[in-house]
Amino acid sequence: MISEERVGVGSSIKVHRVQGIPRHKLPLREVLYWSMPHRDTSKEVRTWRRHNMRRFLSELWRLRLMMAVSKRTGYPFWYGSCWLRSFDGITGQDVLYGLASVRLVTNAGRDEIIDEFDAATAGAFDLTSFNFHGIGTGVTGPAVGDTALQTELTTEYNPNSTRATGVQSQPTSDVYRTVATNTLDSGTPAITEAGVLSQAATGGGVLLDRFTFAAINLVGANGDGIQTTVNLTMASGG
Repeated sequence: MISEERVGVGSSIKVHRVQGIPRHKLPLREVLYWSMPHRDTSKEVRTWRRHNMRRFLSELWRLRLMMAVSKRTGYPFWYGSCWLRSFDGITGQDVLYGLASVRLVTNAGRDEIIDEFDAATAGAFDLTSFNFHGIGTGVTGPAVGDTALQTELTTEYNPNSTRATGVQSQPTSDVYRTVATNTLDSGTPAITEAGVLSQAATGGGVLLDRFTFAAINLVGANGDGIQTTVNLTMASGG
C-alpha cells in the first residue's frame, strides 16, 4: 500500500510517498514480517535486518511477556516503537527498513506526563511538545534513566543543531504517533539511535523515548535523511 503522508523535515513540512507502515495493531506474525529478513525485502533491507535481529528479538520477547501479563491480569502498560526509512538526497530514493525497535518510555518522560495531571506540579509544559525527533550515533542500549541521546548529531543537522519537528496523529485510540525526517548537510554518520524529545534545539528537552538499532549510513553532503515514525502505545489492559 502506498499513500501520501505529511512528514516534518527540520523546521518545514514536506510530503513523501510512504509505503507500508501500518496504522493498526500488529499481531506477532506482522511484527516479524516488518522486522525480520525475508524474500519480500531488498538485499539491503535483509542485510540490515539481520544485523538488527538479535537486538530486536531481545526487546520483542519482553514486550510479548508484558502483553501476556496485561491480558491475564488486566494491568495496563505502555511502550514505544520506532520505524525507520532513509532518503537519498541525490536520487530521492527511499528505503523502508521497517520496525527497528520496541522499547521503554523513560522515567523523565513518565514524570513529565504525571506532573501534567497534577495541578500542583503542572506548569507551562505542553505534552504536545513531545514531537521533536533526534538521531545520533550512540550504541549503548536504552535505559529508563536516559535523559538524552548518547551521541546526538549537532552540526550535521540541516539546519544545524535543530531536531526535526514531527507530524502528530492517532492511528488507533490507544496510539500516539509522531513522524519526522531529519535531513543532513554535513558529515557521514552511521545512525544507530533515535529519540523523541520536547524541544527542537539540541542539548536540552525532556526525552520521552529512546531507541537503538543497527547502523544506517548517511552522507550529509548528499542531503541524505532518515525518517523516524515513533508510536507510543498506552494499552489499558484487559
